[in-house]
Amino acid sequence: MKKGLWLLPLLLISILTMAACGSEDASSNEGNTVTVEASNWEFDKQEYTVPAGNVTINLKNADGYHGITIDGTDINIDGEGKATANLKAGEYTIKCNIPCGEGHQEMTALLVVE
Repeated sequence: MKKGLWLLPLLLISILTMAACGSEDASSNEGNTVTVEASNWEFDKQEYTVPAGNVTINLKNADGYHGITIDGTDINIDGEGKATANLKAGEYTIKCNIPCGEGHQEMTALLVVE
């Protein structure tokens, strides 16, 4: 029984290490990455906030087929995908760039870069 006792501290260290490296929700705003989820005539949030610098935008289509353009940036995504741009502090308008029906013109959100 005492032979295997030395394994206990090793096992505890392994468990604590794995717990510290846990996974994060993909839809959260982590660092300079934002996930924008589009459905018919709306985005999942009205406002997204990220720190200034290299910002990666992930676009996911929950319902329908959408793309985005972010005014004042080079970001232009058609369908699902991602794009990265170096953004200075400010406010940028996110717009759906694929006509998706009657509510298409109002399909906007705000990207706040701090």
